[in-house]
Amino acid sequence: MTFANVGTLQAHPGRAEDLVAILTEPSADLGAHGCLQYDVGISSDDPDTVVVIERWKSADAHAGSLALPAVQEAIQRARPLLTGQMGGHRFEVAGSPLGDASG
Repeated sequence: MTFANVGTLQAHPGRAEDLVAILTEPSADLGAHGCLQYDVGISSDDPDTVVVIERWKSADAHAGSLALPAVQEAIQRARPLLTGQMGGHRFEVAGSPLGDASG
């Protein structure tokens, strides 16, 4: 089974697009460390809420990615854009009607 993290990040008013730009910068490091999917968008219900959908080979791969220098640098650049309000869910993927979810 793979690991999924679906999260929301609240940006300061008018800063969601700036946050999306940081989160969508190309990164070979993520794929090399077990990231299978990393999708970013702005909520249809709130233009200051950024939604991130991640799927990883494992929870350990996700946790380990947070120590990567490029990820730490992106976090530092993104931090001033955030209000600190975050939400989301983490879970082991049990399956998908679209095919193999094991990664």
